[in-house]
Amino acid sequence: MTGAVVSRAAELDAADPLAGFRERFVPCGDVRAYLDGNSLGRPLRASRERLLRFVDQAWGERLIRGWDEQWMDEPLRAGDALGRVALGAANGQTVIGDSTSVLLYKLIRAAVDARPGRTELVCDRDNFPTDRFVLQGIAAELGLRVRWIDCAPDGGVTPDQVAHVLGENTALVLLSHVAYRSAWLAELPEITALAHQHGALVLWDLCHSVGVVPLELDDWGVDLAVGCTYKYLNGGPGAPAFAYVRADLHERLQQPIWGWMGAGAPFAMGETYQPASGIRRFLSGTPPILGMQPLLDMIDLVTEAGLPAIREKSVTLTEYAMALADQFGVTVASPRDGARRGGHITLAHPAAREATARLWEIGVIPDFRPPDGVRIGLSPLSTSFAEVADGLSALATVLSHAG
Repeated sequence: MTGAVVSRAAELDAADPLAGFRERFVPCGDVRAYLDGNSLGRPLRASRERLLRFVDQAWGERLIRGWDEQWMDEPLRAGDALGRVALGAANGQTVIGDSTSVLLYKLIRAAVDARPGRTELVCDRDNFPTDRFVLQGIAAELGLRVRWIDCAPDGGVTPDQVAHVLGENTALVLLSHVAYRSAWLAELPEITALAHQHGALVLWDLCHSVGVVPLELDDWGVDLAVGCTYKYLNGGPGAPAFAYVRADLHERLQQPIWGWMGAGAPFAMGETYQPASGIRRFLSGTPPILGMQPLLDMIDLVTEAGLPAIREKSVTLTEYAMALADQFGVTVASPRDGARRGGHITLAHPAAREATARLWEIGVIPDFRPPDGVRIGLSPLSTSFAEVADGLSALATVLSHAG
């Protein structure tokens, strides 16, 4: 790493208004550069303390009484807080629970049933595997057709591409707001409006945008959205996902997994299922109360830092990473325009797989994405510019020795 690189990183860190937030996270041990915050965020010190308190008090002392005292409504309260801080969603439209895969199934199936007679679903071929697999499974189950959109490896879905496949048979459009590979930031409001012109519903996967890109789901007229909480929301491995369902759709959609927690009177133990009113009807089984706890701390931290400031640093971090990458002969397979880029970048190189494995051995942790991508995920509240400089310099060194 040259003196100029070190100096520039130091200047950027000194000018960073969010630099102090790095001390809120648990130390990384032997990791010198954590460049995978968009796969699994680092834990907060506050979460360690919250989990201990939860075990000793809320669980240990209150025991089963905790359900009556607070846990029954925890998925809704946490959903409201997340909606308010990170989604641009009014209360009563967001709920925490299940995995992203399960929530995708629920909302896709509910949307298809709400558009009887329509036979087509829209998705892009480079969407995250879970999205494509769940969609394909439902299409096979119901005899529907998937209209696929092909995207450039360093880009993503555009409004023109969506318009080309929409029609009177379109029931649902399923897209990711930020592409998991390239970080392409889709034109969400425009695409949503296009689908609505054809009477279709739209389901947005927010996994790679929530917590790092400001969202205004209510103002943008979004129908449905899902997202995980273990990336930029630092909820921890296996942390529960969230579902957003616009308020006017609650009574028009029937989710397919009729669990007791989504019933109107769960403790009545009735013979037949009657869905709860509002967003609660999208619950199924017992909510993962323990798994929600770290998310609550991150919601507080995002509130304190402010999403506009987080987004501003995210753009600067990725710009800095691209500038470093341009110096050592890799291809930046992500949008150069910050307005079209999420919180990570992908660097393409034939030796990407081997380089990523070698970097992990020396305490530099990026991500490998086939066929040839080193993905650099930069979580703004826990990542310094010096860390990015160190990690990218290590990548340059490893690639210089690649066969």
